[in-house]
Amino acid sequence: MRQIFYYSLLVIALGFFSCQQEPAVVKEKKPRIFPEYSEALDEIIRSKEGVIRGIDLNSPASVITKTETKQPSEVDHDYLYFEYAIDSITSYSVAYNLKNDSLDEVDVEINCNDVDLSARLFTDLKTYYEKKLPNPTEDKGFVVYNCFEGQRKPFVVSLTDNSTPNKGIINLVIYRDK
Repeated sequence: MRQIFYYSLLVIALGFFSCQQEPAVVKEKKPRIFPEYSEALDEIIRSKEGVIRGIDLNSPASVITKTETKQPSEVDHDYLYFEYAIDSITSYSVAYNLKNDSLDEVDVEINCNDVDLSARLFTDLKTYYEKKLPNPTEDKGFVVYNCFEGQRKPFVVSLTDNSTPNKGIINLVIYRDK
């Protein structure tokens, strides 16, 4: 009788220890930068500071390479090019054009295999820049925002939806107003 009791106790103890689960790895979610917009804007715009990605026009190349999260795909004299994938259906590229080591133009192209998501991204970008730079003008599919205020030198933000029926393509160009 005692042996049955000890064996039963051993079986219960083994059952208890075998049922313990490994702690689940919880992926910590980053705090949203722009919670009122699509999550893709957190990745594309990246910061409320600067004109885009925490960078202002007239910044040197060293500031750009420190701000970006990876090495450029292409480097040339006064040119830096970066490619990123947001998810399996959305990617974007950022091209920085400099003059004498001073940022002169930023060209962002967003490609999305979901046309509805692309339309939402376009609307979110439009609304974001409307709040940041009021009084846009719209002409032939272009939305243009002009900045002439404060201590900043004048610059222009041009936003275009070049989507096809099968693929979303959004172009965002930020450049100094000449």
